[in-house]
Amino acid sequence: MHTNISLQQLRYIIEVAECGSINAASQQLYVSQPTLSTTIKDTEQELGISIFNRTNRGITLTNEGTEFIGYARQILQQFDLFEARYSNSNSVAKGRLCVSSQHYAFCVHAFVDLAEECDEEEYNFSLRETRTAEVIDDVKEFRSEIGVLYLSEFNRKVLTKAFSDAGLTFTPLFEAHPHVFVGSNHPLAGRSSLKPEDLEEYPRYSFEQGSNNSFFFAEEPLSHLPHSQNITYYDRGTLTILLNRHNGYTISTGVLSGEMGQSICSIPLEVDETMTVGYLYHAERPFSPLAQRYIDKLRAYIEDNPTVTTYYPVD
Repeated sequence: MHTNISLQQLRYIIEVAECGSINAASQQLYVSQPTLSTTIKDTEQELGISIFNRTNRGITLTNEGTEFIGYARQILQQFDLFEARYSNSNSVAKGRLCVSSQHYAFCVHAFVDLAEECDEEEYNFSLRETRTAEVIDDVKEFRSEIGVLYLSEFNRKVLTKAFSDAGLTFTPLFEAHPHVFVGSNHPLAGRSSLKPEDLEEYPRYSFEQGSNNSFFFAEEPLSHLPHSQNITYYDRGTLTILLNRHNGYTISTGVLSGEMGQSICSIPLEVDETMTVGYLYHAERPFSPLAQRYIDKLRAYIEDNPTVTTYYPVD
């Protein structure tokens, strides 16, 4: 099947999908609404599919449209890489690195360290702290080169299948036992260790996971354990405020950043559970030099951390 669909058409349709309306997309693109409507109609007729459902409240992707957008993004991202590599060959190529991760401070610190040391004349870096399913999808759809998340005995089977279905490889960085994070004024802050039953009377804080809000996609280990109160949030800034101003808790690796360590306590949780933190990538796609440097930064940041029980060196 031969089509006459242009890269511009793909960019227009992706923008409409992301904005959720033709009007909003036209403002972002500085293109008239009739032009966008015609682009969508022509593309749908060319491919024999319906990309959008039209309603009074805007437009949403059909199942065919969701698949179309996935392929369109791959095409554009590959073309952007191609263009960056071969256009304007007499000048320095722009360095590009996109990373998606669960909400880990060490990922941010490694990212900032790399940005500060980058000696490229031009670069375009992106770090997206997001939901577990979106970390996987970002790497699958080539929006990100690397995705950082964790596995445990509880979620390993489900997530490993998701990695396989997406054509992705998981490489471990380190293992750590779960730790409870509480504010320095929390009643449990002075404890040397905690048991799950010690937490039952306190609210549990967990990152909101959207439509994939199952125990297997939870960012916090042991999310399946009973707890009567739960507060969900979307960013680490909100978590820090909650921990400092409210007597709740969350569970993570125990790897604290310096600024968090001043006001937040990390206490070992007495459970037979291990978190394996690592990164996702497309095995058939070689790492860019910047991606490899970022992984090296991650390793350096966690290598000497006292909460790390097992460190996986470079093969």
